[in-house]
Amino acid sequence: MSQNIKTNSTIFIVSGASGMTNHSMVNALLVQYPDNNISLEMVPNVQNKQQVIDLVQKAKISHAIITHTLVCNDIRNILIDECKREGIKQIDFMGPLATYIENEIKLKSINEPGLFRKQNSQYFQRIDAIEFTLNHDDGLNPERIHQADIVLTGVSRAGKTPLSVYMSMLGWKVANVPLVNGIEPPQELFEVDPNRVFGLKISRVQLVSHRVKRLKSFNNESNTNYVDQRKVNEEIWFADRIFSKGGFSVINVTNKPIETSSNEIIELISNRFGYMKQKINNPY
Repeated sequence: MSQNIKTNSTIFIVSGASGMTNHSMVNALLVQYPDNNISLEMVPNVQNKQQVIDLVQKAKISHAIITHTLVCNDIRNILIDECKREGIKQIDFMGPLATYIENEIKLKSINEPGLFRKQNSQYFQRIDAIEFTLNHDDGLNPERIHQADIVLTGVSRAGKTPLSVYMSMLGWKVANVPLVNGIEPPQELFEVDPNRVFGLKISRVQLVSHRVKRLKSFNNESNTNYVDQRKVNEEIWFADRIFSKGGFSVINVTNKPIETSSNEIIELISNRFGYMKQKINNPY
């Protein structure tokens, strides 16, 4: 393949469903070529002849090649024929193995795109939630926090990130927004349904203790403002004002394990929105 593709080529990633399997396969190969400048374009949910024709024409204009994981025999064959007719290079990740299974093992395909993801929905739900949570940690991408199941907010070292990640492993999409004294949080925080937003309240003593440990881990004990009790009190008062302004639920996390705080939040969310108390009952 490397002999026929220039480093600035485009690869169309084609699937009858989400395309994530195809995308993972291509990326697993491309990491072996760190100097590549190959762009990937996802083309999911290709399920009829007209979509195939449009796709092949677009690939022709873009001078792209097509990789595909189409499990529907008819659509796969149409794509292969169209590519041959238009002179487009295509790489079939599914066809040869499917042909072997049907011709040699004598099994018949049910030709249902996306079946693997459906049968492993809890796993993919957890992966999607973890990815969302990491992309919305510590105030990242505030314009998309309305897509979160749960939004956490609070002062630095109140435990937002570990709690967010823990709940994401249970399948919840969690965003967290830091509060800094004197700096108004992003307006998007107040545009989210307040029933989804939880302010983390923590005692001054425990907060200072967490911060001292943090500074020691970074060998930065000179940052006295971060652990000054008067300034910490001001931060806590500021956070309380934001919680009140937004009408957020307040969760006291002082001396609580993550599991307890998580259960408390999930219980409230479940009661308010009718969700399962835990999206994934046994994540491990």
